[in-house]
Amino acid sequence: QVRVVESGGGLVQAGGSLRLSCAPSGSVFYIINDMGWYRQAPGKQRELVATITRGGSTNSADSVKGRFTISRDNAKNTVNLQMNSLKPEDTGVYYCKIDFVFGALWGQGTQVTVSS
Repeated sequence: QVRVVESGGGLVQAGGSLRLSCAPSGSVFYIINDMGWYRQAPGKQRELVATITRGGSTNSADSVKGRFTISRDNAKNTVNLQMNSLKPEDTGVYYCKIDFVFGALWGQGTQVTVSS
């Protein structure tokens, strides 16, 4: 059974950086389409952070433009989120979503906390 595994969360001061990584566990024989990161702050709904297509086209929330960069390695089936100039409002649980040809799977989430 394929699972989505995230890593790289943690605690950082405002202005700092973190890098999140995500990949499916085990051997993957299915085509992966879009990959993306979403986040959920306490008391708020889950929101899109950034997505990337198989061809490398990206889309990101206005709140993270110029600070966060999403990238992927199709050979390794990994997607990364480089987060710079972090702000306290970036705090939340970050979830990776992978769109396989058979449907979408979500990771369990990784906590990102930015202190002021």
